[in-house]
Amino acid sequence: MALSASLYLRQSQTLAMTPQLMQSIQLLQMTHFELTQFIEQEVEKNPLLEFVSEADQPGESTREDMPSEGSDGEDFSGLTDVYDGTTRDDSLRMSETLDANFENVFPDDTSPQRADAPELLSQWKSMSGGGDGETSEGYDLEDFVANRLTLRDVLNEQLILSIHGARDRLIAQALIDQLDDAGYLHADTAETADQLGCTVRDVEAVLATLQRFDPPGVFARSLSECLAIQLRQKNRLDPAMSALIGNLELLARRDFATLKKLCGVDEEDLIDMLGEIRKLDPKPGTSFELTPCEAIVPDIVVRAAPDGTWAVELNPETLPRVLVNQVYYTTVSRHAPKNSGDHAFLSECLQTANWLTRSLDQRAKTIMKVATEIVRQQDAFLVNGVDHLRPLNLKTIADAIKMHESTVSRVTSNKYMLTPRGLFELKYFFTVSIGSAEGGDGHSAESVRHRIRNMIVLESPEAVLSDDDIVEILKKGGVDLARRTVAKYREAMNIPSSVQRRREKRAMAKVSA
Repeated sequence: MALSASLYLRQSQTLAMTPQLMQSIQLLQMTHFELTQFIEQEVEKNPLLEFVSEADQPGESTREDMPSEGSDGEDFSGLTDVYDGTTRDDSLRMSETLDANFENVFPDDTSPQRADAPELLSQWKSMSGGGDGETSEGYDLEDFVANRLTLRDVLNEQLILSIHGARDRLIAQALIDQLDDAGYLHADTAETADQLGCTVRDVEAVLATLQRFDPPGVFARSLSECLAIQLRQKNRLDPAMSALIGNLELLARRDFATLKKLCGVDEEDLIDMLGEIRKLDPKPGTSFELTPCEAIVPDIVVRAAPDGTWAVELNPETLPRVLVNQVYYTTVSRHAPKNSGDHAFLSECLQTANWLTRSLDQRAKTIMKVATEIVRQQDAFLVNGVDHLRPLNLKTIADAIKMHESTVSRVTSNKYMLTPRGLFELKYFFTVSIGSAEGGDGHSAESVRHRIRNMIVLESPEAVLSDDDIVEILKKGGVDLARRTVAKYREAMNIPSSVQRRREKRAMAKVSA
Protein backbone atom coordinates (compact mmCIF):
# COMPACT_ATOMS: atom_id res chain seq x y z
CA MET A 1 0.00 0.00 0.00
CA ALA A 2 1.55 3.29 -1.12
CA LEU A 3 1.78 6.24 1.22
CA SER A 4 0.66 9.56 -0.13
CA ALA A 5 -0.22 13.02 1.16
CA SER A 6 -3.68 14.40 0.57
CA LEU A 7 -5.94 17.22 1.78
CA TYR A 8 -9.27 16.60 3.49
CA LEU A 9 -11.93 19.08 4.62
CA ARG A 10 -13.38 18.10 8.00
CA GLN A 11 -15.99 19.98 10.01
CA SER A 12 -16.20 19.61 13.80
CA GLN A 13 -17.82 21.41 16.70
CA THR A 14 -16.04 22.03 20.00
CA LEU A 15 -16.74 24.04 23.10
CA ALA A 16 -14.06 26.55 24.03
CA MET A 17 -14.00 27.53 27.70
CA THR A 18 -13.36 31.24 27.40
CA PRO A 19 -12.58 33.26 30.54
CA GLN A 20 -16.00 34.87 30.36
CA LEU A 21 -17.74 31.49 30.13
CA MET A 22 -15.74 30.20 33.10
CA GLN A 23 -16.64 33.32 35.08
CA SER A 24 -20.30 32.88 34.17
CA ILE A 25 -20.20 29.32 35.49
CA GLN A 26 -18.59 30.53 38.71
CA LEU A 27 -21.38 33.08 39.18
CA LEU A 28 -23.87 30.24 39.54
CA GLN A 29 -22.31 28.85 42.71
CA MET A 30 -21.56 32.20 44.32
CA THR A 31 -23.45 33.12 47.47
CA HIS A 32 -25.17 36.47 47.85
CA PHE A 33 -22.22 37.88 49.79
CA GLU A 34 -19.65 36.61 47.28
CA LEU A 35 -21.69 37.92 44.37
CA THR A 36 -21.99 41.36 45.96
CA GLN A 37 -18.23 41.52 46.48
CA PHE A 38 -17.57 40.45 42.89
CA ILE A 39 -19.94 43.09 41.48
CA GLU A 40 -18.38 45.79 43.66
CA GLN A 41 -14.97 44.92 42.24
CA GLU A 42 -16.33 45.05 38.69
CA VAL A 43 -17.98 48.43 39.32
CA GLU A 44 -14.67 49.82 40.57
CA LYS A 45 -12.86 48.63 37.44
CA ASN A 46 -15.56 49.40 34.87
CA PRO A 47 -16.74 53.03 34.55
CA LEU A 48 -19.82 51.95 32.58
CA LEU A 49 -21.24 49.88 35.44
CA GLU A 50 -23.17 51.49 38.25
CA PHE A 51 -25.35 50.40 41.12
CA VAL A 52 -29.02 51.30 41.13
CA SER A 53 -30.06 52.67 44.50
CA GLU A 54 -33.54 53.39 45.74
CA ALA A 55 -32.91 57.12 45.37
CA ASP A 56 -32.28 56.63 41.66
CA GLN A 57 -35.75 55.21 41.05
CA PRO A 58 -37.85 57.24 38.61
CA GLY A 59 -40.37 59.69 39.99
CA GLU A 60 -38.23 60.68 42.99
CA SER A 61 -36.42 63.69 41.55
CA THR A 62 -35.55 66.44 43.97
CA ARG A 63 -36.55 70.01 43.49
CA GLU A 64 -33.06 71.04 42.40
CA ASP A 65 -33.05 68.34 39.70
CA MET A 66 -36.32 69.56 38.14
CA PRO A 67 -35.86 71.37 34.84
CA SER A 68 -36.58 75.06 34.55
CA GLU A 69 -38.31 74.62 31.20
CA GLY A 70 -41.39 72.62 30.33
CA SER A 71 -41.73 70.06 27.60
CA ASP A 72 -43.13 72.71 25.26
CA GLY A 73 -40.20 75.05 25.79
CA GLU A 74 -41.99 77.25 28.33
CA ASP A 75 -39.80 78.94 30.92
CA PHE A 76 -40.79 78.05 34.49
CA SER A 77 -37.80 79.75 36.11
CA GLY A 78 -39.91 82.71 37.08
CA LEU A 79 -42.41 80.59 38.96
CA THR A 80 -41.92 80.23 42.69
CA ASP A 81 -43.45 78.04 45.27
CA VAL A 82 -46.66 79.12 46.93
CA TYR A 83 -44.96 79.49 50.29
CA ASP A 84 -42.05 81.47 48.81
CA GLY A 85 -44.30 84.38 47.99
CA THR A 86 -45.87 84.50 51.42
CA THR A 87 -44.92 87.61 53.37
CA ARG A 88 -44.02 87.68 57.05
CA ASP A 89 -47.35 89.26 57.96
CA ASP A 90 -49.19 86.48 56.12
CA SER A 91 -47.12 83.87 57.97
CA LEU A 92 -47.90 85.38 61.34
CA ARG A 93 -51.59 85.62 60.51
CA MET A 94 -51.67 81.96 59.35
CA SER A 95 -49.83 80.82 62.47
CA GLU A 96 -52.28 82.57 64.76
CA THR A 97 -55.27 81.24 62.83
CA LEU A 98 -54.09 77.64 62.60
CA ASP A 99 -52.35 77.59 66.00
CA ALA A 100 -49.12 76.63 64.26
CA ASN A 101 -46.79 79.14 65.87
CA PHE A 102 -43.61 77.32 66.82
CA GLU A 103 -42.11 80.18 68.82
CA ASN A 104 -41.22 79.66 72.47
CA VAL A 105 -44.39 79.72 74.57
CA PHE A 106 -42.57 79.30 77.89
CA PRO A 107 -41.34 82.78 78.86
CA ASP A 108 -39.49 81.43 81.89
CA ASP A 109 -37.06 79.50 79.72
CA THR A 110 -33.63 81.02 79.53
CA SER A 111 -32.05 82.09 76.31
CA PRO A 112 -29.07 80.19 74.89
CA GLN A 113 -26.76 82.72 76.45
CA ARG A 114 -28.28 82.14 79.92
CA ALA A 115 -28.90 78.41 79.64
CA ASP A 116 -27.95 76.21 82.55
CA ALA A 117 -26.06 73.84 80.24
CA PRO A 118 -24.96 75.87 77.19
CA GLU A 119 -22.60 73.09 76.07
CA LEU A 120 -25.56 70.68 75.72
CA LEU A 121 -27.48 73.26 73.69
CA SER A 122 -24.53 73.73 71.35
CA GLN A 123 -24.16 69.98 70.95
CA TRP A 124 -27.82 69.60 70.10
CA LYS A 125 -27.63 72.42 67.55
CA SER A 126 -24.58 70.86 65.94
CA MET A 127 -26.29 67.45 65.76
CA SER A 128 -29.65 68.69 64.52
CA GLY A 129 -28.10 70.85 61.82
CA GLY A 130 -29.08 74.10 63.49
CA GLY A 131 -26.89 76.93 64.66
CA ASP A 132 -25.66 80.17 63.17
CA GLY A 133 -25.82 79.14 59.55
CA GLU A 134 -23.52 76.17 60.02
CA THR A 135 -24.39 73.01 58.14
CA SER A 136 -24.28 69.54 59.63
CA GLU A 137 -24.71 66.05 58.29
CA GLY A 138 -26.92 64.99 61.19
CA TYR A 139 -26.07 62.36 63.74
CA ASP A 140 -26.22 58.64 64.22
CA LEU A 141 -28.33 57.28 67.06
CA GLU A 142 -25.85 54.44 67.55
CA ASP A 143 -23.37 57.03 68.83
CA PHE A 144 -25.53 57.40 71.95
CA VAL A 145 -25.81 53.68 72.70
CA ALA A 146 -23.64 52.47 75.56
CA ASN A 147 -20.89 50.15 74.49
CA ARG A 148 -21.23 46.57 75.60
CA LEU A 149 -18.58 45.48 78.05
CA THR A 150 -16.23 42.75 76.90
CA LEU A 151 -14.77 40.04 79.10
CA ARG A 152 -11.46 41.88 79.32
CA ASP A 153 -13.21 45.11 80.32
CA VAL A 154 -14.95 43.38 83.23
CA LEU A 155 -11.72 41.71 84.36
CA ASN A 156 -9.73 44.96 84.14
CA GLU A 157 -12.28 46.70 86.36
CA GLN A 158 -11.87 44.00 89.01
CA LEU A 159 -8.10 44.06 88.55
CA ILE A 160 -7.87 47.65 89.77
CA LEU A 161 -9.61 46.81 93.05
CA SER A 162 -8.06 43.40 93.75
CA ILE A 163 -4.38 43.65 92.75
CA HIS A 164 -2.31 46.67 93.82
CA GLY A 165 1.34 45.89 93.17
CA ALA A 166 2.85 47.03 89.87
CA ARG A 167 4.52 43.67 89.26
CA ASP A 168 1.38 41.69 90.07
CA ARG A 169 -0.69 43.94 87.83
CA LEU A 170 1.74 43.35 84.96
CA ILE A 171 1.44 39.59 85.46
CA ALA A 172 -2.34 39.80 85.69
CA GLN A 173 -2.58 41.88 82.51
CA ALA A 174 -0.42 39.35 80.67
CA LEU A 175 -2.70 36.52 81.78
CA ILE A 176 -5.83 38.45 80.81
CA ASP A 177 -4.44 38.99 77.32
CA GLN A 178 -4.02 35.23 76.89
CA LEU A 179 -7.64 34.33 77.60
CA ASP A 180 -9.77 32.85 74.83
CA ASP A 181 -13.37 33.79 74.10
CA ALA A 182 -14.69 31.10 76.48
CA GLY A 183 -12.67 32.48 79.41
CA TYR A 184 -10.08 29.68 79.47
CA LEU A 185 -6.36 30.23 79.99
CA HIS A 186 -4.19 28.15 77.66
CA ALA A 187 -0.89 29.75 78.62
CA ASP A 188 1.94 27.94 80.41
CA THR A 189 2.81 29.58 83.71
CA ALA A 190 6.50 28.73 83.29
CA GLU A 191 6.65 30.44 79.87
CA THR A 192 4.76 33.45 81.21
CA ALA A 193 7.17 33.74 84.14
CA ASP A 194 10.15 33.51 81.80
CA GLN A 195 8.76 36.22 79.52
CA LEU A 196 8.03 38.61 82.39
CA GLY A 197 11.22 37.88 84.32
CA CYS A 198 9.54 36.61 87.47
CA THR A 199 9.13 33.30 89.24
CA VAL A 200 6.51 30.67 88.59
CA ARG A 201 5.32 31.09 92.18
CA ASP A 202 4.49 34.74 91.48
CA VAL A 203 2.46 33.81 88.42
CA GLU A 204 0.62 31.06 90.30
CA ALA A 205 -0.21 33.46 93.14
CA VAL A 206 -1.65 36.06 90.75
CA LEU A 207 -3.54 33.34 88.88
CA ALA A 208 -5.13 32.13 92.11
CA THR A 209 -6.39 35.67 92.73
CA LEU A 210 -7.70 36.01 89.17
CA GLN A 211 -9.63 32.76 89.45
CA ARG A 212 -11.79 34.40 92.12
CA PHE A 213 -12.98 37.04 89.64
CA ASP A 214 -16.40 37.17 88.01
CA PRO A 215 -17.72 35.43 86.02
CA PRO A 216 -17.13 32.29 88.13
CA GLY A 217 -14.90 29.78 86.40
CA VAL A 218 -12.80 32.24 84.44
CA PHE A 219 -9.02 31.65 84.09
CA ALA A 220 -9.52 27.88 84.23
CA ARG A 221 -7.07 25.74 82.28
CA SER A 222 -9.44 22.80 81.75
CA LEU A 223 -13.11 21.95 82.06
CA SER A 224 -12.52 20.15 85.35
CA GLU A 225 -10.79 23.19 86.83
CA CYS A 226 -13.55 25.47 85.53
CA LEU A 227 -16.21 23.42 87.31
CA ALA A 228 -14.05 23.15 90.42
CA ILE A 229 -13.68 26.93 90.64
CA GLN A 230 -17.44 27.42 90.47
CA LEU A 231 -18.09 24.69 93.05
CA ARG A 232 -15.45 26.15 95.35
CA GLN A 233 -17.15 29.55 95.27
CA LYS A 234 -20.42 27.82 96.21
CA ASN A 235 -18.65 25.87 99.00
CA ARG A 236 -19.64 22.58 97.38
CA LEU A 237 -16.24 21.18 96.41
CA ASP A 238 -16.16 18.16 98.71
CA PRO A 239 -14.12 14.97 98.05
CA ALA A 240 -17.06 13.24 96.33
CA MET A 241 -17.60 16.18 93.97
CA SER A 242 -13.86 16.41 93.29
CA ALA A 243 -13.84 12.75 92.27
CA LEU A 244 -16.81 13.37 89.98
CA ILE A 245 -15.34 16.32 88.10
CA GLY A 246 -12.01 14.50 87.94
CA ASN A 247 -13.64 11.74 85.88
CA LEU A 248 -15.72 13.68 83.37
CA GLU A 249 -14.95 11.13 80.65
CA LEU A 250 -16.94 8.55 82.64
CA LEU A 251 -19.77 11.04 82.98
CA ALA A 252 -19.77 11.56 79.20
CA ARG A 253 -20.09 7.81 78.69
CA ARG A 254 -22.93 7.60 81.28
CA ASP A 255 -20.95 5.08 83.30
CA PHE A 256 -22.82 5.79 86.51
CA ALA A 257 -21.89 2.49 88.16
CA THR A 258 -18.17 3.31 88.07
CA LEU A 259 -18.81 6.87 89.18
CA LYS A 260 -20.69 5.68 92.27
CA LYS A 261 -17.70 3.56 93.28
CA LEU A 262 -15.17 6.35 92.68
CA CYS A 263 -17.22 8.98 94.50
CA GLY A 264 -18.29 6.67 97.31
CA VAL A 265 -21.94 7.67 97.12
CA ASP A 266 -25.19 5.93 96.42
CA GLU A 267 -27.40 6.46 93.39
CA GLU A 268 -29.54 9.18 94.98
CA ASP A 269 -26.51 11.27 95.99
CA LEU A 270 -24.99 10.82 92.53
CA ILE A 271 -28.16 12.12 90.91
CA ASP A 272 -28.07 15.20 93.17
CA MET A 273 -24.44 15.80 92.24
CA LEU A 274 -25.27 15.53 88.54
CA GLY A 275 -28.02 18.11 89.02
CA GLU A 276 -25.51 20.53 90.51
CA ILE A 277 -23.07 19.93 87.66
CA ARG A 278 -25.75 20.77 85.11
CA LYS A 279 -26.31 24.18 86.74
CA LEU A 280 -22.68 25.23 86.20
CA ASP A 281 -21.42 27.20 83.21
CA PRO A 282 -18.75 25.29 81.23
CA LYS A 283 -17.87 28.42 79.18
CA PRO A 284 -18.12 31.46 81.46
CA GLY A 285 -16.72 33.89 78.89
CA THR A 286 -19.23 33.30 76.12
CA SER A 287 -21.78 35.66 77.67
CA PHE A 288 -19.44 38.55 76.81
CA GLU A 289 -18.83 37.41 73.24
CA LEU A 290 -19.48 40.27 70.82
CA THR A 291 -19.66 38.22 67.64
CA PRO A 292 -22.99 39.09 65.99
CA CYS A 293 -25.33 36.37 64.87
CA GLU A 294 -25.44 36.50 61.10
CA ALA A 295 -28.86 35.82 59.69
CA ILE A 296 -29.20 33.77 56.53
CA VAL A 297 -30.83 35.66 53.70
CA PRO A 298 -32.92 33.28 51.56
CA ASP A 299 -32.40 33.34 47.80
CA ILE A 300 -35.87 31.95 47.00
CA VAL A 301 -39.17 32.60 48.74
CA VAL A 302 -42.04 30.11 48.46
CA ARG A 303 -45.57 31.15 49.40
CA ALA A 304 -48.97 29.53 49.12
CA ALA A 305 -50.88 30.87 46.13
CA PRO A 306 -54.65 31.57 46.29
CA ASP A 307 -55.34 28.84 43.73
CA GLY A 308 -53.78 26.15 45.94
CA THR A 309 -50.40 26.03 44.19
CA TRP A 310 -47.09 27.44 45.32
CA ALA A 311 -45.77 30.86 44.30
CA VAL A 312 -41.99 30.71 43.81
CA GLU A 313 -40.08 33.96 43.46
CA LEU A 314 -36.57 35.25 43.88
CA ASN A 315 -35.80 37.31 46.94
CA PRO A 316 -35.39 40.92 45.69
CA GLU A 317 -32.84 41.58 48.46
CA THR A 318 -30.41 39.11 46.89
CA LEU A 319 -30.80 40.38 43.34
CA PRO A 320 -27.90 42.67 42.40
CA ARG A 321 -29.02 46.02 41.04
CA VAL A 322 -26.42 46.95 38.46
CA LEU A 323 -26.95 48.68 35.10
CA VAL A 324 -24.87 49.67 32.09
CA ASN A 325 -24.62 53.44 31.64
CA GLN A 326 -25.19 53.69 27.89
CA VAL A 327 -25.50 57.49 28.04
CA TYR A 328 -22.04 57.85 29.52
CA TYR A 329 -20.60 55.51 26.87
CA THR A 330 -22.21 57.48 24.04
CA THR A 331 -21.04 60.81 25.42
CA VAL A 332 -17.43 59.76 25.97
CA SER A 333 -17.03 57.68 22.81
CA ARG A 334 -18.24 60.62 20.71
CA HIS A 335 -15.17 62.62 21.70
CA ALA A 336 -12.68 59.73 21.63
CA PRO A 337 -10.78 59.05 18.37
CA LYS A 338 -11.73 55.84 16.62
CA ASN A 339 -8.27 54.25 16.62
CA SER A 340 -7.15 55.53 20.03
CA GLY A 341 -6.59 53.49 23.17
CA ASP A 342 -9.44 55.28 24.93
CA HIS A 343 -11.96 54.08 22.36
CA ALA A 344 -10.67 50.49 22.64
CA PHE A 345 -10.89 50.70 26.43
CA LEU A 346 -14.48 51.92 26.28
CA SER A 347 -15.43 49.16 23.86
CA GLU A 348 -13.91 46.53 26.13
CA CYS A 349 -15.70 47.99 29.16
CA LEU A 350 -19.01 47.98 27.29
CA GLN A 351 -18.54 44.37 26.24
CA THR A 352 -17.66 43.33 29.80
CA ALA A 353 -20.59 45.25 31.26
CA ASN A 354 -23.08 43.74 28.81
CA TRP A 355 -21.71 40.27 29.51
CA LEU A 356 -22.03 40.77 33.28
CA THR A 357 -25.64 41.93 33.07
CA ARG A 358 -26.54 39.01 30.79
CA SER A 359 -24.77 36.55 33.10
CA LEU A 360 -26.60 37.89 36.14
CA ASP A 361 -29.91 37.63 34.31
CA GLN A 362 -29.13 34.08 33.21
CA ARG A 363 -28.08 33.21 36.78
CA ALA A 364 -31.41 34.44 38.15
CA LYS A 365 -33.37 32.50 35.52
CA THR A 366 -31.42 29.30 36.22
CA ILE A 367 -31.96 29.56 39.98
CA MET A 368 -35.66 30.15 39.33
CA LYS A 369 -35.93 27.07 37.11
CA VAL A 370 -34.21 24.80 39.61
CA ALA A 371 -36.19 26.15 42.58
CA THR A 372 -39.50 25.80 40.75
CA GLU A 373 -38.79 22.18 39.86
CA ILE A 374 -37.72 21.39 43.44
CA VAL A 375 -40.99 22.83 44.75
CA ARG A 376 -42.93 20.78 42.21
CA GLN A 377 -41.11 17.59 43.22
CA GLN A 378 -41.41 18.22 46.96
CA ASP A 379 -45.00 19.42 47.07
CA ALA A 380 -45.92 16.74 49.64
CA PHE A 381 -43.18 17.99 51.97
CA LEU A 382 -44.47 21.56 51.85
CA VAL A 383 -47.99 20.37 52.61
CA ASN A 384 -47.46 17.59 55.17
CA GLY A 385 -43.92 17.97 56.57
CA VAL A 386 -40.68 16.02 56.72
CA ASP A 387 -42.37 12.61 56.83
CA HIS A 388 -43.45 13.12 53.21
CA LEU A 389 -40.09 14.27 51.85
CA ARG A 390 -39.50 12.42 48.59
CA PRO A 391 -36.14 10.94 47.54
CA LEU A 392 -34.60 13.22 44.94
CA ASN A 393 -31.32 13.45 43.05
CA LEU A 394 -29.67 15.98 40.77
CA LYS A 395 -30.33 13.96 37.63
CA THR A 396 -34.10 14.15 38.13
CA ILE A 397 -34.03 17.93 38.32
CA ALA A 398 -31.53 18.22 35.45
CA ASP A 399 -33.65 16.07 33.13
CA ALA A 400 -36.80 18.00 33.99
CA ILE A 401 -35.33 21.43 33.20
CA LYS A 402 -33.06 20.24 30.35
CA MET A 403 -29.78 21.16 32.02
CA HIS A 404 -26.64 19.34 33.07
CA GLU A 405 -26.28 17.87 36.54
CA SER A 406 -23.19 19.98 37.22
CA THR A 407 -25.23 23.14 36.59
CA VAL A 408 -27.90 22.02 39.05
CA SER A 409 -25.21 21.17 41.58
CA ARG A 410 -23.69 24.66 41.29
CA VAL A 411 -27.08 26.33 41.61
CA THR A 412 -28.02 24.42 44.76
CA SER A 413 -24.71 25.08 46.55
CA ASN A 414 -24.94 27.54 49.47
CA LYS A 415 -28.38 28.81 48.50
CA TYR A 416 -31.43 28.78 50.73
CA MET A 417 -35.18 28.61 50.26
CA LEU A 418 -37.70 30.14 52.64
CA THR A 419 -40.83 27.98 52.79
CA PRO A 420 -43.87 27.80 55.08
CA ARG A 421 -42.05 24.86 56.72
CA GLY A 422 -38.97 26.97 57.50
CA LEU A 423 -35.65 27.94 55.94
CA PHE A 424 -33.81 25.13 54.16
CA GLU A 425 -30.73 24.83 52.02
CA LEU A 426 -31.47 23.61 48.52
CA LYS A 427 -29.23 20.61 49.14
CA TYR A 428 -31.62 19.56 51.91
CA PHE A 429 -34.22 18.45 49.37
CA PHE A 430 -31.82 15.99 47.70
CA THR A 431 -31.73 12.72 49.64
CA VAL A 432 -31.08 9.12 48.75
CA SER A 433 -33.86 6.62 48.35
CA ILE A 434 -34.50 3.82 50.86
CA GLY A 435 -36.40 0.78 49.69
CA SER A 436 -39.95 0.12 50.74
CA ALA A 437 -40.91 -3.04 52.60
CA GLU A 438 -44.00 -3.48 50.41
CA GLY A 439 -42.06 -2.95 47.19
CA GLY A 440 -43.64 0.42 46.42
CA ASP A 441 -42.04 3.83 46.13
CA GLY A 442 -38.88 4.46 48.10
CA HIS A 443 -38.58 6.64 51.18
CA SER A 444 -36.33 9.62 51.65
CA ALA A 445 -33.37 9.12 53.97
CA GLU A 446 -34.12 12.43 55.69
CA SER A 447 -37.70 11.41 56.44
CA VAL A 448 -36.46 8.09 57.85
CA ARG A 449 -33.99 9.91 60.11
CA HIS A 450 -36.85 12.14 61.24
CA ARG A 451 -38.90 9.05 62.17
CA ILE A 452 -36.00 7.56 64.13
CA ARG A 453 -35.48 10.81 65.99
CA ASN A 454 -39.17 11.08 66.93
CA MET A 455 -39.27 7.47 68.14
CA ILE A 456 -36.29 8.02 70.41
CA VAL A 457 -37.66 11.28 71.78
CA LEU A 458 -41.00 9.67 72.68
CA GLU A 459 -39.55 6.54 74.30
CA SER A 460 -39.94 6.09 78.06
CA PRO A 461 -37.14 5.17 80.53
CA GLU A 462 -38.73 1.76 81.06
CA ALA A 463 -39.07 0.98 77.34
CA VAL A 464 -35.96 2.27 75.61
CA LEU A 465 -35.82 1.15 71.97
CA SER A 466 -32.81 -0.77 70.72
CA ASP A 467 -31.64 -0.61 67.12
CA ASP A 468 -33.40 -3.91 66.42
CA ASP A 469 -36.65 -2.53 67.83
CA ILE A 470 -36.37 0.51 65.59
CA VAL A 471 -35.80 -1.74 62.58
CA GLU A 472 -38.97 -3.69 63.36
CA ILE A 473 -41.06 -0.54 63.85
CA LEU A 474 -39.79 0.93 60.58
CA LYS A 475 -40.54 -2.31 58.74
CA LYS A 476 -44.11 -2.20 59.99
CA GLY A 477 -44.29 1.36 58.67
CA GLY A 478 -43.14 0.23 55.23
CA VAL A 479 -39.43 1.09 55.47
CA ASP A 480 -36.92 -1.66 54.77
CA LEU A 481 -33.76 -0.71 56.64
CA ALA A 482 -30.83 -2.71 57.99
CA ARG A 483 -29.73 -2.54 61.61
CA ARG A 484 -26.29 -1.14 60.78
CA THR A 485 -27.96 1.65 58.79
CA VAL A 486 -30.10 2.55 61.81
CA ALA A 487 -26.96 2.65 63.97
CA LYS A 488 -25.23 4.86 61.40
CA TYR A 489 -28.17 7.30 61.27
CA ARG A 490 -28.37 7.35 65.08
CA GLU A 491 -24.68 8.13 65.47
CA ALA A 492 -24.87 10.83 62.79
CA MET A 493 -27.60 12.53 64.84
CA ASN A 494 -25.43 12.32 68.01
CA ILE A 495 -27.91 10.00 69.71
CA PRO A 496 -26.31 7.58 72.21
CA SER A 497 -26.98 3.86 72.34
CA SER A 498 -29.98 2.32 74.08
CA VAL A 499 -27.92 1.45 77.18
CA GLN A 500 -26.66 5.00 77.61
CA ARG A 501 -30.10 6.46 76.91
CA ARG A 502 -31.68 4.20 79.52
CA ARG A 503 -29.21 5.38 82.19
CA GLU A 504 -29.65 9.02 81.28
CA LYS A 505 -33.44 8.93 81.09
CA ARG A 506 -33.71 7.19 84.45
CA ALA A 507 -31.36 9.73 86.01
CA MET A 508 -33.32 12.62 84.51
CA ALA A 509 -36.60 11.11 85.72
CA LYS A 510 -35.30 10.90 89.29
CA VAL A 511 -33.93 14.45 89.17
CA SER A 512 -37.23 15.83 87.91
CA ALA A 513 -39.12 13.83 90.54
